Amino acid sequence: MSDRPEPLPQLAGIKVYVPGEEAPSVGGRSYKMASNENPLGSSEKALAAYRAEAEKLWLYPDGGANALRKAIAEKHGLDADRIVCGAGSDEIFYMLARAYLAPGDESISTKHAFAIYTVVGQISGATNVVVDEKDFVADVDAILAAVTPKTKMVWLANPNNPTGTYLSFDEIKRLHAGLSQSTLLVLDGAYAEYVRKNDYASGIELVSEFENVVITRTFSKIHGLAALRVVGLCAAPCGGRHQPGARTVQRVQSAQAAAVAALGDGAFVEKSVTHNTAEMARLVQGLQDLGLETLDGVCNFVVVRFPDQDGKRPADALAFLKSRGITVRGLGGYAMPQHLRISVGTVEQNTAVLEELTAFLGA
Repeated sequence: MSDRPEPLPQLAGIKVYVPGEEAPSVGGRSYKMASNENPLGSSEKALAAYRAEAEKLWLYPDGGANALRKAIAEKHGLDADRIVCGAGSDEIFYMLARAYLAPGDESISTKHAFAIYTVVGQISGATNVVVDEKDFVADVDAILAAVTPKTKMVWLANPNNPTGTYLSFDEIKRLHAGLSQSTLLVLDGAYAEYVRKNDYASGIELVSEFENVVITRTFSKIHGLAALRVVGLCAAPCGGRHQPGARTVQRVQSAQAAAVAALGDGAFVEKSVTHNTAEMARLVQGLQDLGLETLDGVCNFVVVRFPDQDGKRPADALAFLKSRGITVRGLGGYAMPQHLRISVGTVEQNTAVLEELTAFLGA
């Protein structure tokens, strides 16, 4: 027996999640294009609601997040009793893992999936099985082939971060049909609002029909509320004993009010989508004109492959852009060492990235 407190053995070797790097100020320029934040900021309605509630700091917040859960339920046609609210997607994932994974269990995610899926499973003592993708797209057949009697959960971001690719709703239904009723399918829809593809659906239909499907959505991306760490989780099983962790978790009241207002500001969402669609197309075209390969993504970022050439590799590009006040995201930790992820920014930011990469590649 050790003579000092020891952490649980499954915590050994956990890789700490590294967020997008802040941009240094260089010549008055500081463009962070590494975390897929909304370049248009936040809804004015959300900001106004936040400020109004911030005047009441002496009051406890609504511990049940009742107004927010009701707003989410009405927005998506769900039962409010199936909604859980947490502080960012990470907390929701931790709650799910704690509720459904135990030592000896297995979960499944894909090769280039969000890194946190492996972390939360490991903390619970479970093993996360990583399966290959096809051309950076999740492979339903590979996922189903990896299922064993120990499989308790399948994680799938759709569309996926960091690749930006997605599966059609038909493929999602095929994946679900291949899972047992005791295996939970978690559909992470953090970027769902950006997708404008006829064959895409976030999975709300499955949540309404089946008890082994959970979808998550965030306010951090298109709603521009990343600083508040508010997320809504739609959990299919109804009733407190089935919910991951608690039915709800207490949130700051001003954050709840901002989220409710953001849900009601459809004009801001459409403005954000319109900007993203146009600027992503321009960014992709500009990168391809420079001779760089890009993945066919549907989110608010572009994944670009750099040449395996001295002075032109991703690490070189990262350092070059940072020296000019711009940060983007390296993907070495996602088994994509030749790629960088560039968030779609403002018109000015996207122009600056293209100009600086032109200089970089021509140097």
